[in-house]
Amino acid sequence: MPKELDLENMRFCIDNFPQNSIFIRLMGSHGGTVKVSEELNKKKKLDFKKDDSGLYFMINKKEIFHFPLEDYLKGFAIEYHRYDPKDGHMIIRSGLLQPDPYEKGLPEPRFSTLRNVLDYHLIEINFKGRIDLKFHSWWHEPHSKYWTIDKEKMLKNKQ
Repeated sequence: MPKELDLENMRFCIDNFPQNSIFIRLMGSHGGTVKVSEELNKKKKLDFKKDDSGLYFMINKKEIFHFPLEDYLKGFAIEYHRYDPKDGHMIIRSGLLQPDPYEKGLPEPRFSTLRNVLDYHLIEINFKGRIDLKFHSWWHEPHSKYWTIDKEKMLKNKQ
């Protein structure tokens, strides 16, 4: 997704989707240097704020991690977690061509992950269900697209 829409997209997701978890680890540690690994629920509410010193994540208004945003190159990405209804294995779509998030024949996602690398840390926020996307613009036409949150569709579906 375009970097300039990150805060807006993240705010929309946090305000409109049940969150499963937040995970932050140092890049290159292969999962070894975990900074935050929290399951979230109705009693544990994730939030964030941004000021001149960076981006802060909080649970129930208590700060859990601060990114100074000194190394912040790309926008957030969405990954869908889909599972084969026959055998339960996760369906992983990869390759040089980016798959269409609405590709026919795939099961609905059980959850969506908002992911980025900020200040040499991987951050993943998991949300229940599908976060709907819409085409935003081309990154490298005709193979790489920027997508953004489809807020209108999401709000319409909530009614």
